[in-house]
Amino acid sequence: MLIAIGGGLSIRKTPVDIFPNIDLPVISVIWNYGGLPPEEMEKRIVNNFERFLTTVVSDIDHVESQTLTGVAVIKMYMQPGADVTKAIAETTAVGQTAVRSMPPGTTAPFIIPYNATNVPIMQLALESDTLSEQQLFDYGVNFIRSELVTVPGVQIPYPYGGKQRQIMVDIDPQRLQAWNLSPTSVQAALASQNVAGPSGTAKLGTNEYPILISTSPETLEELAGLPLKTVDGHTVYIRDVANVPATNPRCCSAQASHPP
Repeated sequence: MLIAIGGGLSIRKTPVDIFPNIDLPVISVIWNYGGLPPEEMEKRIVNNFERFLTTVVSDIDHVESQTLTGVAVIKMYMQPGADVTKAIAETTAVGQTAVRSMPPGTTAPFIIPYNATNVPIMQLALESDTLSEQQLFDYGVNFIRSELVTVPGVQIPYPYGGKQRQIMVDIDPQRLQAWNLSPTSVQAALASQNVAGPSGTAKLGTNEYPILISTSPETLEELAGLPLKTVDGHTVYIRDVANVPATNPRCCSAQASHPP
């Protein structure tokens, strides 16, 4: 009878879980660079960042990485009992430093902590017969994630797939060479002339009017009309050496983000 009573009490008080509590925290670092091949992601982003991690971040057990087209996922498996908060802070700091040595246009990574006992129980896929892939991606990022994040225990990573709004400037090598220019000239023109400029106000009498400075092209025609250089009194524009957008891409592409 003592065994039966003790067994019943122990069953009621015994905690139940899918897996035992494994104190082996994992930190995922996700890098994004649209259009970059997996080989270049590995050479230019993953290899350099892994060296930074092993130098700066403490209590690392081992590091695993996976590279895809435009995406690199680096997983840091920490030592049992490691301070995850400290490791995330060190990873964030080294990520801000490492981004300066990566290709131009590289953005800071997503850093997602989770435990080895956390397993996904549900995945959400979006599908529509009327909406485009870009619209589905916008709904998933801006609306669905904000609604699901209020559910207790939900950890939502950045949606995979979809198309983000981008404008591809497809360079014609022959026209570029004819004007004695390089792809770097096009990239520099896009970076220096597609910026957010400051605004101000003008006081005329008793009224004060806002002054808006147009420093960012609003249409494809304005983007194609950005000047590159002046040769013998003739101004060379982006449309003279590239297609915006491309109808028949021929070679290289200079990627430029355009504000929505």
